[in-house]
Amino acid sequence: MNPILEPLRSRYASWLGMSAAETSDTSDEEPGQVRAMPVILRIERAEPPGRTALLEAAAAAALAVCLDERSEPGGDWAEPVHAWLDNRIRKVARRARGAHWQAVLDLPGITVDVDGAQARALVPGLVSQAPKEVSRLQISGSELPLDTPGPAADDLPVLLLNPEAPMTVGKASAQVGHGTMMLASLLPDAALAEWAARDYRVAVRTPTPARWKELCPVDDPEGGWREHRVVAVRDAGFTEVAPGTITVLAQYPGA
Repeated sequence: MNPILEPLRSRYASWLGMSAAETSDTSDEEPGQVRAMPVILRIERAEPPGRTALLEAAAAAALAVCLDERSEPGGDWAEPVHAWLDNRIRKVARRARGAHWQAVLDLPGITVDVDGAQARALVPGLVSQAPKEVSRLQISGSELPLDTPGPAADDLPVLLLNPEAPMTVGKASAQVGHGTMMLASLLPDAALAEWAARDYRVAVRTPTPARWKELCPVDDPEGGWREHRVVAVRDAGFTEVAPGTITVLAQYPGA
C-alpha cells in the first residue's frame, strides 16, 4: 500500500463513524494554516466540455499529483503534499478559460484530458498564499448540463455520485478527487501500479437510489471494502451539502 496516502487510510473508518457535527468542526484549525488543493477546470465559453468527462479528468488529476514521483520523500512536492494529506484533504475547484487557463499551466501540477475535457490539479498549499493566477479565478458559475454517458467499462474504477445530493460540477469535481485518493489508499501495490499505467482513469456515473443504498458502506466500512470493494467520501458540509453527507462511492473493479 502506498505510504504517501497512509494518513487517509488510517483515518478512513473513524471519519465515517463521526457524527455530522463532528465532521464540520474546525475548532482545532488555525485559519491561516488551512491547506487545499486547487483543481482548475477548463470551461471555455464557446466550446464547454462534457460534464462527465470533466469530472473524470478532475478525479484522475488529483490522484496523479499525490502519487507523482515528485511527491515521494525527497521530491519537490513532498513537503506540501504531506502537510496537506496530514489534515483535511480540502480541494477548491475553480474554472478557467483562455489566457487564465494558459497561466495556470505554468504552476506545478498535472493536467488530465478526457475526451477533450481538461482539468489541472495543482500542488496543494496554504489557501491564504494561493498564487494570483489561482485566486483570481472564479469558484462559482462552474456548472455544466447533465449528460448521459453509457455503461462504464468493466475494468475501470467507478465513482458513483450520490443520486439524492445534487452538486455543481465544481463541488462534484472535488468530491470525485477525494474518491480516487481514498480508493488508492486501500489498494495493494500491484493494483495501484496497474491503475497508474492507465493514468488513473475512472468512470463517473450516477446510480439509482436503490443501488446507492445497497453499496453505501457508512455503517460498515470494512465490510463495504471486503464485499464490494467500495469506499465512501463523506463531506464536512462547508458548501452545497449538509455536514456528514456521503457524496461519492468509489468502487474498484472486480468485486
